Amino acid sequence: MDIAAYLEKYSHLLSPTSIAALVSLSIFMLWLAISSFRSPEDIEERLEEYMVRPTETKEKTPDAYGIKWSTYQQLLFNVLRALGRLGPQKNTGKIERMLAEAGNPGNLSALDFIGLRLLSAIVIAGLTFLIVFKNPSSSSWLFLSVSALFGYMLPTFWLRRRIKKRQKEILRALPDALDMLTIGVEAGLSFEMSMLRVSAQWDNELTREFRRVVAEIRLGTPRSLALQHMAERTGVQELRAFVTILNQSAELGISIANVLRSQADDLREFRRLRAEELAHQATVKMIFPLVFLIFPALFVVILGPAISIFLNLFGTAGQ
Repeated sequence: MDIAAYLEKYSHLLSPTSIAALVSLSIFMLWLAISSFRSPEDIEERLEEYMVRPTETKEKTPDAYGIKWSTYQQLLFNVLRALGRLGPQKNTGKIERMLAEAGNPGNLSALDFIGLRLLSAIVIAGLTFLIVFKNPSSSSWLFLSVSALFGYMLPTFWLRRRIKKRQKEILRALPDALDMLTIGVEAGLSFEMSMLRVSAQWDNELTREFRRVVAEIRLGTPRSLALQHMAERTGVQELRAFVTILNQSAELGISIANVLRSQADDLREFRRLRAEELAHQATVKMIFPLVFLIFPALFVVILGPAISIFLNLFGTAGQ
């Protein structure tokens, strides 16, 4: 049975109501897979949860339907892991590094992310099948293949965008954070306590990494290794250079306050130069909206009445 006969036989299932329901379900599944996860908890908070006594734990009550929201999340994780085992397992190391640089969104593992890719490809390809194959043509399979490829690459685009956003936030907060670290160290606090003080004042991606570094140090990890882990998790080149200089100064016995002050000045100068570079690029970036969006509207407003007047004049002269 060919595709046209199959669709004609089951055309009653492709009603607008069923298509709308399937589209809504697909959008909900993608939203649940990408946006509904909570941010990963810090190690210190996890240790506090483990140290809570059984008598202090509160009994969780089910919701109005008797089904917990975590049940849906666990079900989705199971689906992602099952699909991830079917996908290619070649670049798991690269995927784990990208997830770490993105801040481990939803505590997704590399296997879960591969499953998310396959789920997105299946959903978008299914929507394309319902839309395109109602009137099949020679290019229908091409549209289906392109949509499946787009769905497979969509989680990767989202992850890379999240990485860039996180790195930009860390780079923007780094100079001010180093200034506060310098003040804390010069006031007599240790480097770890200064990091905690900065984390208490701010709540951003950089201060969350500071809290994680302090938690690793308290668990017995050497400070140089904990800082190196922070640089690897963020992927920010400026933070990596700062960690390298800080570890070398600690080995040579140089004052940490002087290193922090000099690094803060260098990063602030780098931020000023970066702002000037972006300001110089603004004129080039404004060409496209000016030529294709603003100028046509101005021409219509300015030359529109004149064109109508000329048309009336030429029409009168022709008569």
